[in-house]
Amino acid sequence: MKVLVIGGGGREHAIVDALSRSPQVEKIFCAPGNAGIARQAECVAIRETEVERLRDFAAAEGIGLTVVGPEVALAAGVVDCFKAAGLRIFGPTKAAARIESSKEFAKELMAKYEIPTAGFRAFTEYAAARDYVAGRPFPAVLKYDGLAAGKGVVIAQTMEEADSALKDMLLDDKFGEGKVVVEDYLEGPEFSFMCFVSGHRVWPMVLAQDHKRAYDGDKGPNTGGMGAYSPLPFITAEDERFALERILQPVADAMVAEGCPFEGVLYGGLMKTAQGIKVIEFNARFGDPETEVVLPRLKSDIVDIFCAVAEGRDTQLEWHDFAALGIVLASKGYPGSYEKGYEITGLENVEGTVYHMGTKADGDRIVTAGGRVLFVVGTGRDLAEARAAALRDVERIGCDNLFHRTDIGHWAFEK
Repeated sequence: MKVLVIGGGGREHAIVDALSRSPQVEKIFCAPGNAGIARQAECVAIRETEVERLRDFAAAEGIGLTVVGPEVALAAGVVDCFKAAGLRIFGPTKAAARIESSKEFAKELMAKYEIPTAGFRAFTEYAAARDYVAGRPFPAVLKYDGLAAGKGVVIAQTMEEADSALKDMLLDDKFGEGKVVVEDYLEGPEFSFMCFVSGHRVWPMVLAQDHKRAYDGDKGPNTGGMGAYSPLPFITAEDERFALERILQPVADAMVAEGCPFEGVLYGGLMKTAQGIKVIEFNARFGDPETEVVLPRLKSDIVDIFCAVAEGRDTQLEWHDFAALGIVLASKGYPGSYEKGYEITGLENVEGTVYHMGTKADGDRIVTAGGRVLFVVGTGRDLAEARAAALRDVERIGCDNLFHRTDIGHWAFEK
């Protein structure tokens, strides 16, 4: 089978890597891909949102399966376009992807079907939102309603911070025109529960946790994620069962009831609070960087799973019992402004796995081309072994403009 992966980051590199382990795969294409992906797939110069060009390429090449990585492609309706052309594709329709592309849609769905989450109100008017936030306790949780590349959530500690965020979202249209959802503040460790979903069928993946803050000790600005690990010793089997039976399965059922059945990866961003497990957010695709520590633990043939989901039939998932921990190497200045084009050396000395997030080839050299550049994964019998392996490999990589966290997994070590 020929397979096309849509996207060009670390998540897509991990998907390509998993596909490369399947005996069913004859050739992998990736659009647009990156310098690391190019070593395992043929990269195609088509952007994720060029839906018709992607469809035409898949039809011309005889692609047997397309896998969608990023949310922007889903929101652009790539799945609807491929299905209308009779092409097999893994991912939710544009209507089902609203569970990620509209925070308000997701919150109203949870309220209607009594799925545990924080209380909320949605606003389109800056003055009304500001007055509401001013009359409530801090911290204030402010979320841009639409897609914002993981940067549309602000936890404001003061009215000044809240006011600045509301102006960004409602007056200056920093992420585009849209609404703001104001949520009650919740406390506790967050974790990521991804499931393969096909209508009412839900197959859980192993749990992961990512680290959003830029610096050690969970300091600094929010990012798209600076590292991740799996498994999670502080989440019990009972917690996991509750999350599956009271959150993920009911949401899959609710999407069917609402006339937009979900097919693909449903990502539950959850929090273990003193009052129980609650939903922070849903995504309509593999999380990044959680995918890069979850898929290496998958023992089953991922092609069987993708095809079963796309065709609405049953399948089985088997997992390795080793631990995986990954560290992001990011450009200095990220998540703010940063420079590109710095050479990366030493990749050939790495003993574990490196997924490329933001790189490009410059002749024989590989150079930085994004905020998050590389994701270095270590594995081991436990998380301590996995972290030591990842840190050893980080030291083998040379670049003048990268930084990383050294405390990924600290929640697991402290509990």
